[in-house]
Amino acid sequence: MLKKILSPKIFKFLLGGGLAALVNLLLIFLLIEKLEFNTPFLRNVANLISIEISLVFSFFIYRIWVWTGGTWTFREVILRQLPLYHVSAGAAVMTRIFFLFPILDWMGVNYGINTIIGVLLSASINYLISDRFVFKTPVNKVDSQQETKISSDIYYPEALTPAISASSGLRNTESYNIDKSKYINNGQLKTLSIVIPAYNEESCIVQTVQTISELLESEEINYEILVVNDNSRDRTEELLQRLSSQNHQVRYINNYYPNGFGFAVRCGVENFQGDAVAIVMADSSDDPIDIVSYYHKLQEGYDCIFGSRFIKGGKVIDYPTHKLIINRLSNLFIQILFGLKFNDTTNAFKIYRREVIEGISPLVSHHFNLTVEMPLKAIARGYSYGMMPITWRNRATGVSKLKLKEMGSRYLFIVLYIWLEKHLSRGDYHRNKKGIIVNSKVEKNA
Repeated sequence: MLKKILSPKIFKFLLGGGLAALVNLLLIFLLIEKLEFNTPFLRNVANLISIEISLVFSFFIYRIWVWTGGTWTFREVILRQLPLYHVSAGAAVMTRIFFLFPILDWMGVNYGINTIIGVLLSASINYLISDRFVFKTPVNKVDSQQETKISSDIYYPEALTPAISASSGLRNTESYNIDKSKYINNGQLKTLSIVIPAYNEESCIVQTVQTISELLESEEINYEILVVNDNSRDRTEELLQRLSSQNHQVRYINNYYPNGFGFAVRCGVENFQGDAVAIVMADSSDDPIDIVSYYHKLQEGYDCIFGSRFIKGGKVIDYPTHKLIINRLSNLFIQILFGLKFNDTTNAFKIYRREVIEGISPLVSHHFNLTVEMPLKAIARGYSYGMMPITWRNRATGVSKLKLKEMGSRYLFIVLYIWLEKHLSRGDYHRNKKGIIVNSKVEKNA
């Protein structure tokens, strides 16, 4: 019994409730003292506003931190769980005010003890209702053509801090397998292409390319590495010339579009020669071992494989805290909007079969929002995907090209653009049952 009371889940629940209470007090203070809600009516309004905001705040703390996983759809979260949570919290408060408090007061129990007992009972009622009814997602049959049957447990880095250990060796991805007979494409890969966009990466591009090529050769995987020089101003192109002369499986092209990450990747996916392509960063932030895992996972018949740093087995190393917080909030927004279980859409490191690249073309993103456009288009257009844990580590050399202030509106644009396509295009771009994409290349009957 004591073990259950002192369990980490209950501790997190109590801590989350404490944070919500602090938010409540802070909001009341701001509304009354700073915004001058100082009449009896306005003080009641301030109390209602602060209670509602703190309730919603505690709901999402519990949803993300205590009762992790589940289904993040609009219908599930906003139309079922959030209203039920209000009922749960209301039932706890009403029990305390109209039942427990009067009884203990009639018995002559000290007011302070009465309050403590009331708070504990309210918290217990709220926890039991939340655990049994609010956050227990009903099991529904999911369309296996668009969703993988993955573990529902989401593992966020503790307190949003980076993991400290890197993985060694290939990971066991058996828990992420699904029935392969449900997938259309079972073609085996002959050649794997690696597309690496590079802008001013003289300090790391040689190590990145050599590490990947040595590993793929040791695994006896037929490959090509295509580096897209994004009009670098340092010695990147000179180093690429040397690499391509030393290894015939390594080649480079200069980006013929304007500068930009999205343009460079688009240039790469228009020129790769393999049966599938993995997008890999030039700064060695992506673990080459995960490329091998991607390759073998794709052989099972999926159209795409998406890696996640935030499921069991995934790692993030030396991730800047402010970027990590923005990353999780952005991915949470995408999950809810599209009803996805996949929780790392914004990461560029993914692998696609050639027919997927053809089916999601033309790509429109100029910058880092391409990392969202490619997977979301593949999902919205009906391609199958598998999911597996991956490792990411912050670059050791060079300067990150991602500027958060410049990218917010671009990410939002591309997310809403694909959401509108999914719901308003009436299936014009959706892959049909034979695996053919219906798009602008439609033959007109005479």
